[in-house]
Amino acid sequence: MSTTAPARLMAGEQLLGHPKGLFVCFLTEMWERFAFYGMKALLLLYLTKHHLFADADGYLLLGTYAGLAYALPLLGGILADRWIGMRKAVIYGGILLVLGQLGMAWTGHAAEGVQGQAVQDAGAIQIMYFSLALIGVGVGFLKPNISTIVGRLYPEADPRRDSGFTIFYMGINVGAFLSSLIVGYVGINYGWGWGFGLSGVMMALGLVQFVLGQAEPPASHSARAEWLIYAAGVGLTFVVWQVLQTRIDFGPLSALVGGHEVTLTELVAVVLGIGLYAWFIGLLLSGISAAEKGRMVMLMVLITVSALFWGLYEQTYGPWVALADRAMDLTTFGITWNAAQTTAIGALAVISLSPVFAWLWPRLDKRGLNPSYPAKFAWGLVFCGLAFAVLAYATANPAADTGLVSLWWMILAYFVLVMGEMVLSPVGLSAVTSLSIPRAVGMMMGAWFLFSAFGEIIAGRLGTWAAIPPEASREMALATYTSVFTSMMWIGLAAGGLLFLATPLLKRLTREG
Repeated sequence: MSTTAPARLMAGEQLLGHPKGLFVCFLTEMWERFAFYGMKALLLLYLTKHHLFADADGYLLLGTYAGLAYALPLLGGILADRWIGMRKAVIYGGILLVLGQLGMAWTGHAAEGVQGQAVQDAGAIQIMYFSLALIGVGVGFLKPNISTIVGRLYPEADPRRDSGFTIFYMGINVGAFLSSLIVGYVGINYGWGWGFGLSGVMMALGLVQFVLGQAEPPASHSARAEWLIYAAGVGLTFVVWQVLQTRIDFGPLSALVGGHEVTLTELVAVVLGIGLYAWFIGLLLSGISAAEKGRMVMLMVLITVSALFWGLYEQTYGPWVALADRAMDLTTFGITWNAAQTTAIGALAVISLSPVFAWLWPRLDKRGLNPSYPAKFAWGLVFCGLAFAVLAYATANPAADTGLVSLWWMILAYFVLVMGEMVLSPVGLSAVTSLSIPRAVGMMMGAWFLFSAFGEIIAGRLGTWAAIPPEASREMALATYTSVFTSMMWIGLAAGGLLFLATPLLKRLTREG
């Protein structure tokens, strides 16, 4: 596909100081994330309350499903770069997402019995797995390519790039905020299926908006190759359907993950990771310049580190939701939230802080004070650790009269966590398009999401630490959460400190200092 100036459609047309195409992508991603996060806000509660999955199984499915959804963009980026173009990849991915979200609306009958040992509606569970597979493959086609389109709207070395990605990132979180409140409310109060179905309808609206907005021009490719890829996407959905449900006992390897069987999703992610590193080594040996090698090495280090951040961050959709459901006073200012709606707090924090960081980076840059990419990532990990410190303290000190944790502690924890997110996630997207050599930018954007996948899988495994048996008392639950959150605090702080120590070396690789 051509990557020359005409590909930057709307790059010369400005709106609020940025290319107009940024706002087309903003709205598309806003509705896609509305669908994705609305479903995700309900998923753990749906699994453990409707189908009566055991806690550990719910956390693992949450992690492995989201892991596949973020691993598949590695493939989606390659297919878009070489064959179908970014615009068609986004449209195809959007169609699969709509079908998957609507499929989740079929919930069957509720399980009967004790959590973890119940009689379940096997047909409804298979429809759920297939719907999750559709969503995962859809994300694989859509997610890396819409982000790459945003990067291509800006000329190289454009100082607005970081701000543009921060604005784009705010669109993601407007969708996440609205979905957590609306889908969370509808799903809990009117039925799981109504919440999932609403997510599908809004995804369809986002897809229509993207087609009409045309942030990226159509690319010319072989029609035969294009249809073969579409057919392969459908076939891949059937493969993912089975992968999501498959676990393997590898003996000693299973012992490393607490005696649990290793999921096939985890094995797929490991194989993809090994393949990515092999490709990367080949790229470094392909004759690129020393400066290009330095930038690519820094980028790969940052991408790898991001997996740990997301492994901690994604506890917000697992143990944080479980804490809110089981041991939190959810009433504030006379308004009572439900557990799914608490996930909106993180999105609200991003929306609140995005303008601050969009304003901050260019001004720090003018004064020569803008932190390097590695330093920003280190701060991200430190803030992540501090967020868990807030919740560890809160669960160890519940209100004396009710024995519940105040919602205000979770609000504080979210805002601290999002401080870390804002210095890592939108900056990471910008780093991919800024540091990568042009011929590898699609692949590296896919790599960014692959390591987000590792983060999701890590999150699923870490989440099992917080699994609580159905008969557990509230005091036992709080004690478990305190122990788990304290461990996660130390993981975040230690990783951030090590990355601060490595920052000077990484900067020398790119000859920044």
